[in-house]
Amino acid sequence: MKPSTLLAQAFHLLDRETGAVVLPIHPSTTFERDPEYRGDRDYSRDKSPAYLPIERILTTLEGGAHALVFASGMAAAEAVLQSLRAGDHVVAPSTLYWGVRNRMLSLAEKGVLAVDFVDMRDLDALAACVKKGQTKLVWCETPANPNWDVTDIARASEIAHAVGAEIIVDSTAASPILSQPLLLGADYVLHSATKYLNGHSDVVAGALVTKTETERWKTIALYRREGGAVLGPFESWLLLRGMRTLDLRVREQSRTALALARFLASHRAVSEVLYPGLESHAGHEIASRQMKGGFGGMLSIRMKGGRDAALRVTSKVQVFVRATSLGGVESLIEHRKSVEGANSPVPEDLVRLSVGIEAEEDLRADLERALSE
Repeated sequence: MKPSTLLAQAFHLLDRETGAVVLPIHPSTTFERDPEYRGDRDYSRDKSPAYLPIERILTTLEGGAHALVFASGMAAAEAVLQSLRAGDHVVAPSTLYWGVRNRMLSLAEKGVLAVDFVDMRDLDALAACVKKGQTKLVWCETPANPNWDVTDIARASEIAHAVGAEIIVDSTAASPILSQPLLLGADYVLHSATKYLNGHSDVVAGALVTKTETERWKTIALYRREGGAVLGPFESWLLLRGMRTLDLRVREQSRTALALARFLASHRAVSEVLYPGLESHAGHEIASRQMKGGFGGMLSIRMKGGRDAALRVTSKVQVFVRATSLGGVESLIEHRKSVEGANSPVPEDLVRLSVGIEAEEDLRADLERALSE
């Protein structure tokens, strides 16, 4: 089935008891043994029935073998980092989600991991950074927040595998609708399910999908069970509900984002638009090959007037909401440097936009007004 059909129908997962087309919420924390546990389900921390449809859908969409949902995107990322051994070498992109970057830096400062950051747009630099027998994981994010840099997943995977390392791709900004990293050679894919998967800014969740059941995957699954980084039943229900419109939302957000990017690229107040869908973007060619059906709903602009102009435009909008996060039905805008702090590599003149599902004309008029005041 096409992703839109798969998501809308959710595998026809009807409630067997009533025939309801919407699955019920199962709040139970424990399950009867009669004489054995049904479906090997003993305790909800690890095997809640609320997780199963979500994990099945994600496994199918990504073309993987198994999936796990977590209490947040950072919980999913932490599970991967905890699967590493003391002293393992990790290579990560210079531009990536600041929460993951800060966590890696913290572990490196404590001597737990050895971490190198590299511009992953430069495959020669990546190849020079990985170390045979020492590098255990290459962490990739594409498009990468907030510059929306694009990494060639297939080539990066080849480089990682050549030295015996595995590669994980944070595909939050693309979602499974636009990109399937496992089919391009990656070993694992990560999603902050808070964002596009849920799409309604009312759930904090995360997800991991693996290509095969590796030893690392078993360790990750054990960490989720023992660490308790799990999603509650109501949050799981909300996440599944949101996922059923994922295809429609992402395609519409991508269409509108491309139109706004083209408009902003010619605006006198803007010095640069960072969006993979523009031919002027350095990663456009690669994105065109590995992203299907659109380039996502995220873009950033750099203002000619620097920090002051960036702060001013975020304060003048009326349709865009001044808030952190992305992937929801409402359009958001923020001065990213202020969010990440003084140690962030994000430029002072950068404004990040998450495009929602509002009318393109309204969003464009809102930006035009804010940029012109």
